[in-house]
Amino acid sequence: QVRLVESGGGSVQAGGSLRLSCAAVGYTDSTWCLSWFRQAPGKQREPVAEVDTDGDAKYAYPVKGRFTVTKDYAKNILYLQMNSLKPEDSGTYYCAGMGRICYLAGPIRPASEYPDWGQGTQVTVLP
Repeated sequence: QVRLVESGGGSVQAGGSLRLSCAAVGYTDSTWCLSWFRQAPGKQREPVAEVDTDGDAKYAYPVKGRFTVTKDYAKNILYLQMNSLKPEDSGTYYCAGMGRICYLAGPIRPASEYPDWGQGTQVTVLP
């Protein structure tokens, strides 16, 4: 059974940092693609960062230069290091999995391409 389990959310002052983790339980191949999404209240879920089978990453424009996505292939854990946080970064952050390999191509992939989702972890950035 596949489970994506996020952790690491919390509250932080603007300008601070948080690191999120996503453990891909049941993913038999650590090269299967994982991504981070977020959703603010009243808004649509939006992509944040994705990592492909080769370990190449792509970021959404609002987080470029501030967020870094990495993956521990041995443990099959995806991380999101978030620095210089802003109040507009607040929301529920979700880990998403494709259940297959993938490679970066074109714009960052939308939520519809991911069949597996975690329960989300809350991030609140205070002004």
